[in-house]
Amino acid sequence: MGEWSNGLLGCFNDCGLCVITYFVPCYTAGKIAEKTGDDCCTYGCLSTLGPIGIYTRAKTRAKVRESKGIEGEFCNDCIMHWLCGICSLIQEAQEVDALDRGSQQQAMSRQ
Repeated sequence: MGEWSNGLLGCFNDCGLCVITYFVPCYTAGKIAEKTGDDCCTYGCLSTLGPIGIYTRAKTRAKVRESKGIEGEFCNDCIMHWLCGICSLIQEAQEVDALDRGSQQQAMSRQ
């Protein structure tokens, strides 16, 4: 099984992402959702609605986990977004970017 490329407390690996997510977490949540095939605006807006936001962010986290083969459960994803929402968003965003870099490198190696 895969593992997260950055730890939950690896927030400062990308300071720009950290600042954006701290001040506008709905933007980061929407961008992560967009990268996993969902609507950016819908998930960005829903992410601000308390329990609904925790649920939608956890659904997106589950998609990120599944795409990387990372073990986990939806209940744990909900707990992560309830207790450490900003750190979870940053970890997911870093993982999605890592996925993008991997696919770009594969495409470049094919050329």
